[in-house]
Amino acid sequence: MHVVATAGHVDHGKSALVRALTGMEPDRLAEETRRGMTLDLGFAWTDVDGEAVAFVDVPGHERFVTTMLAGVGPVPAVLFVVAADEGWMPQSAEHLDALAALGVRHGLLVVTRSDLHDPVDALAEATAELTTSTVGALPAVAVSSVTGAGLDELRVALAALVRGLPPSDPGADVRLWVDRAFTVRGAGTVVTGTVPAGTVRVGDTLVLAGGDGEREVVVRGLQSRGVAVDSATGVARVALNLRGVPVAGISRGDALLAPRAWRPTAELDVRLDPVAQLPAELTLHAGAAAVTARVRPLGADVVRLRLHRPLPLRIGDRAVLRDPGRRQVLAGAVVLDPAPPALRRRGAATRRAAELTGATGEPDAAAELARRGTVQASDLVRMGVPADHVRAVEALRVGDWLVDPGRVPELIDAVRVAVAAHARTAPLESGLPLDAARRAAGLPDVEIVTALLEHTGDLQAAGGRITAGAPALPAALAAALEVLRADLGRDPFAAPDAARLAELGLGQRELAALARVGAVLRIADGVVLLPGAEEQAVERLRTLDGVFSVSAARQVLGTNRRVAVPLLELLGRSGRTRRTPDGLHELV
Repeated sequence: MHVVATAGHVDHGKSALVRALTGMEPDRLAEETRRGMTLDLGFAWTDVDGEAVAFVDVPGHERFVTTMLAGVGPVPAVLFVVAADEGWMPQSAEHLDALAALGVRHGLLVVTRSDLHDPVDALAEATAELTTSTVGALPAVAVSSVTGAGLDELRVALAALVRGLPPSDPGADVRLWVDRAFTVRGAGTVVTGTVPAGTVRVGDTLVLAGGDGEREVVVRGLQSRGVAVDSATGVARVALNLRGVPVAGISRGDALLAPRAWRPTAELDVRLDPVAQLPAELTLHAGAAAVTARVRPLGADVVRLRLHRPLPLRIGDRAVLRDPGRRQVLAGAVVLDPAPPALRRRGAATRRAAELTGATGEPDAAAELARRGTVQASDLVRMGVPADHVRAVEALRVGDWLVDPGRVPELIDAVRVAVAAHARTAPLESGLPLDAARRAAGLPDVEIVTALLEHTGDLQAAGGRITAGAPALPAALAAALEVLRADLGRDPFAAPDAARLAELGLGQRELAALARVGAVLRIADGVVLLPGAEEQAVERLRTLDGVFSVSAARQVLGTNRRVAVPLLELLGRSGRTRRTPDGLHELV
């Protein structure tokens, strides 16, 4: 199926044209029939030379531009309608501005009411207006919906138009902007919208993203062109019967999304097309949504938008920026970054504009990684970068995390500087905690820090801390260690008591630091010997005959129970001794 929207000034015959082409009445409201004016979106469909074509008929009155944008936003092509007897009108211009802002390049110019006036002048005027816009000149046909003149030519042109539209991707992530929600007796909630790409199936679980947040819904039923189907592949007009949400929980502009495939955002950086002066607040129209946005200028043609509510937007998406007070389309917006960094420091906006100088709205895995430094691969895909590009990009990969190779040296330097600073300020600690290194380097995950260490020759991680080579002891601690070595050198099992340790300035932190570097052997709290004391103890215990008691061990070691008991326990844990059934000890 192909989907085409109408556009043009009020009362220029858009609905009559759709009626003449399809035989269906697009106006569905009684008030529309009574007033002879389209007030809301209308829908109809037909076959044109073997091609299924659905029409989204939009209102042309200036009061309903928001509705018009909801209909045109997700649609790839347009019938731009101008009446022969009135020519170019104010809403013709605003609709053209909106189409240009959305980047529409496919369509037909249809001059209606050719039975009332010679269409030559209106055709020339409209062609001139289109040509001066980014929409460009469109193939043109003059018709009369009353007499049928020109309709056959229009059908031929329409068939050529839809056959020339870019193909959609049936495997793309579904994003359906809801343009209508209602209830059907016996069925429940039904929504309609245009599927631009991807495939929707009965039984699918989708995520409904709207003003009330996100919730999962299930597709109970599916119709396309008024017929129940099992699946529909974009581009297609569909009606979905949903389970999991009341109709009161859905509004026009909400979106049905493939699960885990989209990242709704309330803050984004965009490039203006064309460059325009923007007010501090305006309305952003994307898909069928219309959301109030605050504007923060970054550069001449780049601004940051803060949305009143999140929208599922990706890199390269286009939107319309409109001033509702002046009823004027101000510019188009091309999404450059749907997950921009915070701007906290002076000059951050100017620097950000410079970063985005080369951004075009075309998703580029390498460029995105270079700008961000570190990003999750799944996030890049949700932002619109093709998954195969993400898989192929050169990066340091840590689980789902990607690190720009160009940033690796500076990240390592940041960790190295933090380790050195920590060693100076906390010399008794066993190194910089991994999480502190993560914060110092501005990284999101400690696993990245661990991966970076593999690219260094001087940094090591153990016990959740990072050190750089063998740590140097502070001078006072080194001096105390020398005295302790002298004491224990004379009597290896005469562990200094609390008073002697205090005299040497060796508290718990100091003893722990000495133990970490292997300078002492801690056998219990406040009880330290020199390294190798276990082997010396075993040699002395061999002089005893067979099994021995703690008292015998104490005597042969020349120490007291404060040292003998934990030392024997240490020897037991290391397999050098064992306990006998009667509670004595023996060498293994």
